Amino acid sequence: MILYIDTTGKDSIEVALGDGDRIFKKRAAAFRKQSEKLLPLIGKILRERNLGLEELEKIMVKDQGGSFTSLRIGVATANALGFALRIPVEAASGRMARRAAGLSVVEPAYDKGPNITLKKT
Repeated sequence: MILYIDTTGKDSIEVALGDGDRIFKKRAAAFRKQSEKLLPLIGKILRERNLGLEELEKIMVKDQGGSFTSLRIGVATANALGFALRIPVEAASGRMARRAAGLSVVEPAYDKGPNITLKKT
């Protein structure tokens, strides 16, 4: 089973499970709350399919687009799960993941710098 993670949407996150020809998707509203909602959404889609984390064989993560922070949340979560489960993590863009200690690590591809300050009015 392959887990797909996409946190690049402006106000939502999406996860999917793929097994051959079947794909099961789950989306959640997450305006500025990707980090709070991502892991519960992954747990929910796994429970609905009666699966455990140990049944995942690979994780794919969207590694381009979206805001700096939302992209980082998705990639960091995918890399952490891949490390904990000792399964490969791949970039949805097709870019090669780096290898470290026998594991694959995806790096986010930022198209602009972070914007972490409020505009002065």
